Amino acid sequence: MKNLKIGTRLAAGFGLVLALMILMTVIGISHMQSVATATRDMMQQPLAKERMIADWYRLIHTSVRRTSAISKSSDPSLGPFFAEETASSTAEVNGLQKKVEPLLESEAEKALFTDMMANRKRYLASRDAIVALKKDGKFEEAAEVLDKRFTPDGKAYLGSLSGLLDLQRKSIDANAARIEDLYERSRTFMIVLGLLVLALGVVCAWRLTRGITIPLGVAVEVAEAVARKDLTSHIEVNSTDETGRLLDALQKMNAGLIGIVTEVRNGTESISTASSEIAAGNLDLSGRTEEQASSLEETASSMEELTSTVKQNADNARQANQLAVKASEVAQRGGGVVSEVVNTMEAINGSSRKIADIISVIDGIAFQTNILALNAAVEAARAGEQGRGFAVVASEVRNLAQRSAAAAKEIKGLIDDSLDKVNAGSMLVTQAGTTMTEVVDSIQRVTDIMGEITSASLEQSSGIEQVNQAIGQMDQVTQQNAALVEEAAAAAASLHDQADALTAIVAVFKLHPAPVAGKQRLQLAA
Repeated sequence: MKNLKIGTRLAAGFGLVLALMILMTVIGISHMQSVATATRDMMQQPLAKERMIADWYRLIHTSVRRTSAISKSSDPSLGPFFAEETASSTAEVNGLQKKVEPLLESEAEKALFTDMMANRKRYLASRDAIVALKKDGKFEEAAEVLDKRFTPDGKAYLGSLSGLLDLQRKSIDANAARIEDLYERSRTFMIVLGLLVLALGVVCAWRLTRGITIPLGVAVEVAEAVARKDLTSHIEVNSTDETGRLLDALQKMNAGLIGIVTEVRNGTESISTASSEIAAGNLDLSGRTEEQASSLEETASSMEELTSTVKQNADNARQANQLAVKASEVAQRGGGVVSEVVNTMEAINGSSRKIADIISVIDGIAFQTNILALNAAVEAARAGEQGRGFAVVASEVRNLAQRSAAAAKEIKGLIDDSLDKVNAGSMLVTQAGTTMTEVVDSIQRVTDIMGEITSASLEQSSGIEQVNQAIGQMDQVTQQNAALVEEAAAAAASLHDQADALTAIVAVFKLHPAPVAGKQRLQLAA
């Protein structure tokens, strides 16, 4: 029943009530028809017979009294009148006899009627005798017949009619009692059937109302919980009707919102962790950049000493051996410093590439966050009015993701530029190392090639100038790297703050602390 559509259930409930009402109406009409038939049967025969027999009794009673009165009168003029009245009364009685006799049904009626007809014959014979005697003027004989024959015959005749009349009245009373009993039984049955229909109607209305209002109440509670940003509601769908489909849609919507909020929370945590790691890496890179600047300063100082030594070798060729030895020592130290510069530049290059990789990860996270925010906005739009608040949150998340992506892209561009400059510095340092190697080799040949010391010193001076320029460029690149590191640190701090703000925004949604624990069960009654 609970899987039927609401319209089908309503139609079935009202159809059942209407069918019971129709059944009650049909049965009531049937009982009324029975009462009407019984009443009609009583009116057609028993009442008609009773009325005709009563008329018959009245005629005979009147005839007996009139005959008795005329018999006792000595007035000869009453004879013709008596004869006329007697003929008229006899004619009426004959007519009633013809009507009553075919209507007799029971054996008791027929027996009484036969006895009455015998009494009538005797009554008519004694009456005719009195009429004949009165006509002949034999008044005393007529009086004797009246006393001895007519009066007993008249009483017997009226007694028979009275018995037949009583029998008809008893039949009428029996029919009336049967009609009354039929009416009582019909009324009792109609009352019981009406109460049954009423009870079934109340039960149907209660079941239909409960089957509609309880699921709607659950849907309202879930909607109110989502409006309070509480996504811990657990919905159980026990039907497939319209309310069941509504609860199923709310369950899917709630699960979708939980997934979106969970993904956004995880994304913000990942962004916060990555930004913290970037900040730590920037601090480490800043320290290494300062160390590189110190090394460059030392290298510049050494190169200045080497330049003064080379000039002194050119001016004092006669002291070439001593200066060559010193120059060899200085060149060796310079070679060591250049090697350190090369190693330092390689370390800077590796750190820059790691920063670029981290920025790429940040850019990817920002892109994923943007996609998640876009999906959240689409789901919120599908949710309609209920998802409007979450649509605002999704829009804010998407703006933060876009800003993070823009910052990451800017940092990546700066890191790429830094990598290019570091590569150029590495090439210059390599060239400086090669030059220093040549200087060392030249100084080792100073003892054997003193004649070439002047030209070698000039070449050394030129190479040292190039090294000075390279070191100056390396110092500029180092300063730029330091500035980029500070910018990257600021961007990482900003990204961390934005991730914290995004975390605070989605933290207002209440989720399950565990897959099973803390469920709020809103169970739909069967």
